[in-house]
Amino acid sequence: MFLSTKPKNFFFDSSEHAILLARTSRLNAPLVIEEIVECAPDDAAALGAAVVALQSAKSSSGYLHSTCGINVGRRVVRKVTLELKRIKEANYLNEVTAQQVRIEPDHYSLALVHPLTGAEYDVSKASHKEVLICGLPSEDLDRQQDGLLAAGIYPESIELSTVATLGALVDYLSFAKIKIPVLVLEVEAHSTNSYIVTAGGVDASRPIPHGLDSMIPVVQKELGLKDEASARKLFLSNTFDFTGMGSLLIKKLVKELQSSIGFFEVQTGQSIGHVACVLLPAKLAWLETAIAADLGVTVLKMDIPAWLQSHQISFADHLSATTQDIRRLGLFSLMVQYNQSHAAFPEKAQ
Repeated sequence: MFLSTKPKNFFFDSSEHAILLARTSRLNAPLVIEEIVECAPDDAAALGAAVVALQSAKSSSGYLHSTCGINVGRRVVRKVTLELKRIKEANYLNEVTAQQVRIEPDHYSLALVHPLTGAEYDVSKASHKEVLICGLPSEDLDRQQDGLLAAGIYPESIELSTVATLGALVDYLSFAKIKIPVLVLEVEAHSTNSYIVTAGGVDASRPIPHGLDSMIPVVQKELGLKDEASARKLFLSNTFDFTGMGSLLIKKLVKELQSSIGFFEVQTGQSIGHVACVLLPAKLAWLETAIAADLGVTVLKMDIPAWLQSHQISFADHLSATTQDIRRLGLFSLMVQYNQSHAAFPEKAQ
């Protein structure tokens, strides 16, 4: 962790779709989730009000000391294959990162995570040839930290929310005794991150260059709208039922997903059984159903309260079921303590 002071019982999770904050009765289980607040990512006033409201409930002042999860556009969570005989060579990991992940590692804050256990990958004892390379550009990490402080949030720790969420899903599949692989999607504006997970770990990862923005021209064409701005506004407004044209909107994305699934199934002999879209806002939840239908699988139905209860985490009585859906799994995953470390973000260089 890049800040060493003791965390308080507040949690923060952000994506390009939403910002979530929570207050809990304690930092560590057993605990009760007392309050959850959601803000639009571009609504600074609402975020400021949420920070004040959560603080006042505890009669505190100053910064809201929080465990933080972040998802930035340029983050990477990629599964790569290593040559174990070369792993201790001075520049080998940088070479793998540049070639397989296609980023400049010197400009990133990165960590190696074991894809089966979620623990930090120990290069000195490397015996598993596959690893998750996780991180984000160092300048984006600095920008995120500065933004949190400006909003009145003191980040006691920062994690990649994607990694925490994948760890939660792996743990859930084990808890629910679900043995078939699940396709996990982070559908964002410009792209989609896809992962295949099982109760044993993360089996595959792939970025796909099609996201919500790729659907806007289809909306414009099909509805005869004058420009993409009008199409975007309608698409995101939740005032029109797009389910009838769902297959057209996701055609490019589904084609790429079918390719990934086909490769996985040939390599492993396993078939994908469910899909889970973990970042979609509620007004676009219908996209998850459309993707599942076109792929010939079902939507993963999670019993999040039961899973959290297995980790001695419960909800306050006044929190409704709408606060407990999969869109908030990233937030909840920050609260769960596992038997092994599930990918806290690496220490920030000072």
